[in-house]
Order: sequence, then C-alpha cells, then structure tokens
Amino acid sequence: MIYLDHNATSPVPPQVVEAVADCLRTTPGNPASLHAAGRAARAAVEQARAQVARLVGAEPCEVVFTGGGTEADNLALLGLARARRGVGRALLSGPLEHPAVGRTLRALEADGAPLTLAPVDTRGVVEIGALRAALRPDTALVSLMLANNETGVLQPVAEIAAAARSLGVPVHTDAVQAAGRIPVDFHRLGVDAMALSAHKLGGPKGVGALVLCAGASLDPILFGGGQEEGIRPGTLNVPGIVGFGAAAELARRDLDLAMGWVGALRDRLEAGLAALGGVAIGAGAARLPNTSLVAFPGVDGPALVANLDQEGVAASAGAACAAASREPPRALVALGVSPELARGAVRFSLGRENSAPQIDEVLGILSRLLRPSARARIRAAAGAFLGRKGTHGER
Repeated sequence: MIYLDHNATSPVPPQVVEAVADCLRTTPGNPASLHAAGRAARAAVEQARAQVARLVGAEPCEVVFTGGGTEADNLALLGLARARRGVGRALLSGPLEHPAVGRTLRALEADGAPLTLAPVDTRGVVEIGALRAALRPDTALVSLMLANNETGVLQPVAEIAAAARSLGVPVHTDAVQAAGRIPVDFHRLGVDAMALSAHKLGGPKGVGALVLCAGASLDPILFGGGQEEGIRPGTLNVPGIVGFGAAAELARRDLDLAMGWVGALRDRLEAGLAALGGVAIGAGAARLPNTSLVAFPGVDGPALVANLDQEGVAASAGAACAAASREPPRALVALGVSPELARGAVRFSLGRENSAPQIDEVLGILSRLLRPSARARIRAAAGAFLGRKGTHGER
C-alpha cells in the first residue's frame, strides 16, 4: 500500500514498536507506587516527558500526559474557561478548528459563554485584525489551531498570543498536526496551553499531552488520584507514554528531513495533480510540508478515495472525522468554495517513508481514474466504500 493519510494517523516506526514492547516486558509497575517496580515505571514516564518537551521547546514540568489530543483540547478549554469565570466568559476562535476544539467551544457557548469566530481569508488564514479587535480584558480565552488538519494552513498563533498576553488573556493552540512536522517552540509561541497527540507523529494511539505553562490557572475536569499534579488524574498509560517519547525523539531528530524531503514530495504531487486539473486549497499560504487538500472539478471525492483504495493508495476525503459522510471538508465550506468543487476534494498527507517513485505511481493511477471514461466506475464505487463501518475521528 502507498500510504498518504498521515494526518489521520502515522505508521509506527520499528523503534517505537520496540520501545513499547520493551516497556511492556520489563516495566510492569504502577508509576504511583513507591517500590522498585513503581520507581522504574516513573523513571520511564519522566524520560518520555523530557523527550516530548524537547520536541516542542517546553520544560518537562510543563507536559501533562492525557489520553489523546481530544482530551488535551477539552482539558485546556474547559479548564481555562472555568478558571476564568470570575473575570469573564467571552471566547474567541476561528471557524476551521478541529471538532475537539469547535464542539467544546460550542458546549461552553450553550452554557452561556459568548463565542466569537473571526473570519478567514480565501487561503484559510484567520484575519488577525478581527481577533485583535474582539479581544478585551474580560475575554476568558482564545483558541487558535497551529495547523489545519485538512489544508495544512498555518495560523498566526504567536501574533494573537502576544496581543492576548498584554491583556492577561490565556491562549490555547491545537498543535496536534504541527508537532513533528514543523519546528514548534512552546515558549516562543507565547501560548498558555498546547495540545499534542502521539499517533500523528508515529507514536501509539490513545495517548497525548497538554503542554501547560507554569503558573497557568486551570481547573481540572477529571477527579480522582493526584497523578499529573492533579491536573489529569488516573493511572498513567506507561507503555503508550514511552512510545510517545520515542516517537517524539525520532520526530525531533528527523525534523529537517520531514520539512525538506517530505515537502519536496508534496510539491511534486501537487504539480502532477495540477496537470490533471486539481486545485490545491490554501496553496498561497504557509502550510505544513506534508499536507495537500486538492479539489477535482466534477469528481466525487469520496468515490475517488474509494477507487484509490482499490488501487492500493490510502488517502482521505478531508478529515477522518467525517470519513463516513458525503459532506465536503469543513475547511472548504468555511472558505466559500463552490459546492461542485468542494465535493471533489481529496486530502493527501505524506510522511517520512514515502518516496518519489510512490508519488509518480499515484499520479499515474489518478491519471487513469480521472479519465472521463473512468468516472462512472468512480461513482459506482462510492456506495460500497461509504457503507463500510469506519472511523469516526482522527483523534
């Protein structure tokens, strides 16, 4: 299989598999226990904490392990908002956030918190002036993703964080897709909270982290033991955390490769897709080097993904969260892309193991599939593909 769906999840490298397996074999203790087995488990967790912190320019004490990126987002948004109730409740964000953020903000709005969504330009970049204009001292929090999961477009997080800091307003960013693909520096961004997910960068599924700056005021949303300084109680997933640390270390080591090699492959792919009539969404903006959302006029995107699957190519019709839906990617709806063009959208997201011959093979397959004579077969495949019981989210 040619795997071009890394934004849904990335394959786990052998080094990470071995780190997890070795932990399962040799580290049976609960890290909260005081005996030797518990101390060994705690040491393994703290090593991973340091590895994750190094990847994103944070201090180890600022890394709180969670059950994934969705939990990290929820913990940040609900916890920061609750801690700010005595100051104000207004929320600021953009229209292209991942559902882990967008639906949490809507839940807070339903509970009485005013929510303002700043508009985006034609590339999908939030209008920073509109965010700044909406900021006031009684704003509860601002949330803006670092990189969009569908288009890969980067957002001006550092700029809004600087403006918010002058008013004492906390800022959260979802960096799930960015970490390990572009340089991420928590302190230089100037945010108060940042969500991460292990499986986007080659770690195990079901483990993530919230990076929380020292001194940030956050109310916990789960209650139990005192794990993770009481911010996220519950017995730690030691093998998953160890795998997260190993994946973070590999991603940090190979970051230049990810930006250079993978970026060149993405450009090669987009050039070939343009020759086939594809329109790259957000191509004029700064983007993740691995991500390309391309719309094909007059083509059914989910059906094209189904045919690619039959040819041994894994891609997606937008975010995996909407994989079972015939709706176009949310980013295209927000950008005002015509319904016809939006329906033909396919997301290709690359990784370190992809190669130039693979890209050329994919372009050859697409050249055949996009011929007028093949489009009836594309439509016919859609029903069976969408009828499968599949994923319901990328987190």
